[in-house]
Amino acid sequence: MGKPLDVDLRRRVVAAIEAGMSTAAAAERFSVSKASAGAWARLKRATGDVMPKPQGSGGGSVLDPYEVFVLDLIDAHKDITLVEIAERLQGDHGLRVVPSTIWYWLDRRTITFKKNGARRRTRSPRCSGATTRMVPKPA
Repeated sequence: MGKPLDVDLRRRVVAAIEAGMSTAAAAERFSVSKASAGAWARLKRATGDVMPKPQGSGGGSVLDPYEVFVLDLIDAHKDITLVEIAERLQGDHGLRVVPSTIWYWLDRRTITFKKNGARRRTRSPRCSGATTRMVPKPA
């Protein structure tokens, strides 16, 4: 997503529209789209200013309120899968999430799954002693 246009430009476009210039003429004069000029004029009428709204999702996750629950699940069941965590969240709290959401949430907390003994055939011969739990990634 790109950055919003400068507030000064927005104010000049809206001032031209308020001075009697048509939206199309003001948009052409300041080299912006008619849709943007009209949206800024409506925003000025509604809020009194043309400041852009904050961008981004707010930095939180739908899983943040359930952090203790998820981490307790991982502590209680060292070999729990992402699908099983998603099923428990839906069953116990009514929260439907896909496994990838849980994966990204865990990754942001630097928690990763280490392979257990049942999967030893997939590891490199150089590795020794597989860990059977979720652990923080090394820094």
